[in-house]
Amino acid sequence: MPGVPPQAGPAAPRGGPATPGTAPARRTAWAEGVDQLRATATTEPGRLRIIGAVLALLVVAFGAVTAWQMTERSAAADDVLHSSQPLSASAADIYRSLADANTAASSGFLAGGQETKSSRDRYELDIKTAAGKLITAANSSEPGSPSADTISKLNKLLPEYKGLIERARANNRQGFPLGGAYLRYANEKMQQQMLPAAEDLYKRENQRLSADYADAKPYPWAAIGLGVLALGGLVWAQRRNYRRTNRVLNQGMVAATAASTVVLLWLVVGHSVARAGLDESYDHGVRSLNVLHDARIASLNARGNENLTLVSRGAETKTLADGTTTVDAFDYDFQQDMKTLTKDLALAADLADDKAGEEPVQAATGNMKVWKSRHKEARAADDAGDYQGALNKVIGSKSDKPTGECFDGVDKNLALALTHEESEFKQAAGGGRDAMTGLPVGAAVLAVLAAAGALLGIGRRLSEYR
Repeated sequence: MPGVPPQAGPAAPRGGPATPGTAPARRTAWAEGVDQLRATATTEPGRLRIIGAVLALLVVAFGAVTAWQMTERSAAADDVLHSSQPLSASAADIYRSLADANTAASSGFLAGGQETKSSRDRYELDIKTAAGKLITAANSSEPGSPSADTISKLNKLLPEYKGLIERARANNRQGFPLGGAYLRYANEKMQQQMLPAAEDLYKRENQRLSADYADAKPYPWAAIGLGVLALGGLVWAQRRNYRRTNRVLNQGMVAATAASTVVLLWLVVGHSVARAGLDESYDHGVRSLNVLHDARIASLNARGNENLTLVSRGAETKTLADGTTTVDAFDYDFQQDMKTLTKDLALAADLADDKAGEEPVQAATGNMKVWKSRHKEARAADDAGDYQGALNKVIGSKSDKPTGECFDGVDKNLALALTHEESEFKQAAGGGRDAMTGLPVGAAVLAVLAAAGALLGIGRRLSEYR
């Protein structure tokens, strides 16, 4: 009708016209949850609940990370003490036993057809020791690993070497020169195949030991950082509570702070003590043991080459780098071994940190000096054509003042030094491991108690609003 305004239609919903036949789009649960959290945070009870939840989460995370990191470090320290270092020592014993067996075999050969019982027993004991240590190492190595392959190789070579030695003995008893060839062939197998393989095994076990030290010693920075953050949160919450209520103490929060402080201090002090013990076990244990093992091996190699110098009677020669000088191959190797022994003994003396460790090294050094002097006399006699005189100077009776007497002195004193340093290592490494005893479990328990204390303290404040 004219003059009548048109009827207004229904108001369109906010956000634009609604599509006919459809309901308004519903918001996501996440968006609604955020709105509810925001609304809750505008009230004091809501804020307290959020603070309590965050503090409990921080404290529990601190305890969990502490337990995790210290469990790993404690396990690595235990491996250092009971696994990797003993296996490293076993690998060194395999090398030593093989080298000593080779030395005993050559000494027995020099005695002629009537090999002494002592040299025969020593050889048999060394072979038995090497075989037993190889079994132990095989049981501790992972199938298919490089160490397992090396052990398998040595197990195959050992009976081959024994067969060559027996042939050398059989020919030597009958006075056949072929015995010397078999002995040199056996020595070649030992020097070029077996000892390098044993040295490779020794190096691998030392690398494993170093890896365990690397896992045990680093500071647990993640746990320490969470501990500082949790303590900072607890202190902030108590300060906030004091400013709003003028109440100095909240028992639950104080208990949570105390428990967290204990865990943090236990973590820092305990690991610092453990780290110091492990450092000492390496600096005054492992390093000394490695050098002493090297010195003992050098002395064994020197003795073997000294014996073979007489066995070969100049049949094996070597041309030096100048291209013109030709020397006896075994005597040249003896001189190189003695240089290594001299260097190792000097280093072992520097590493020894007490009288009990110094004395056997000094005694071994004295034996070595006499050995060098007597060896010169033996070589002079041999060069002058007095083979029997040279032989007496090497394996003769005590009245002949043989070099074998000096070698036995070096070996005996190095064994004493190794025993002492092994004890020092066990004491220091054991102390380092023990410093972490109970820390993972204790940290977890105290963290749970601290979280409960924080929640109870917040709950006490919340009860005032009901």
